[in-house]
Amino acid sequence: MSERKGWSREELLVALKLYCEIPFGKMHSRNPEIIRYAKLIHRTPSALAMKLTNFASLDPKITASGRKGLSAVSQSDRAIWEEMTSNWPRLAEDLANVEASLGEGQPRDSDLLSGTEDFVGRTRSATVEARIGQTFFRNAVLSAYEFRCCITGLSIRELLIASHIIPWRDDKDNRLNPRNGLCLSAVHDRAFDLGFIAISNDLRLLLSTPLRKMKSDAYVNNTFCFYEGRPINLPKKFYPDLGFLKYHRDHLFRG
Repeated sequence: MSERKGWSREELLVALKLYCEIPFGKMHSRNPEIIRYAKLIHRTPSALAMKLTNFASLDPKITASGRKGLSAVSQSDRAIWEEMTSNWPRLAEDLANVEASLGEGQPRDSDLLSGTEDFVGRTRSATVEARIGQTFFRNAVLSAYEFRCCITGLSIRELLIASHIIPWRDDKDNRLNPRNGLCLSAVHDRAFDLGFIAISNDLRLLLSTPLRKMKSDAYVNNTFCFYEGRPINLPKKFYPDLGFLKYHRDHLFRG
């Protein structure tokens, strides 16, 4: 049965938002989030779920694993996917705007900041933009890893961090790129940021010399050494970029 009308840009952005935020295995018409957003854009849950599956067929991580999306990918689907993957900051801003237009949006500036500048001198609008982007990045990365630390499997969401592979300060273009992210527990996130651990080309955990020298410490042994050389749990979408992992090893890892 054909669609009742072509999808507007706003509707496609809603579908992209859900693709970024919902784990791959939950992209079906019975998902409460899909049902809720389908009602907001006056589409059926089935139609919205099918659109998410279309996007899956454009995601290299999904297709490389042998899983397939639907074959009827439209030109508008391809166009907005290419736009998304070439400009993540713009996508995060557009998603926030379309969600606000649906009455589901981000808090107003005044809800986020009481003054005109934050503690590092950024204006209110710049800081709100950063927070919107960080929310998008966290949601995309954590859902890709199905809300589990890729090293330990920890699934307590409050203890999970969407960790940047290349630090925020070092690569403006990829700050919000989910392929520049790993889902890590809070302690492993800190260790990764400080170069105590890294990920190899074959996606296994590497320990720095300082940590390896502390194997006799029970906490270090159980928290880090136990996982040395083991493969990380890979995401179902937004596969970590090997070039970004190499940058981290070359510039941050303590070797």
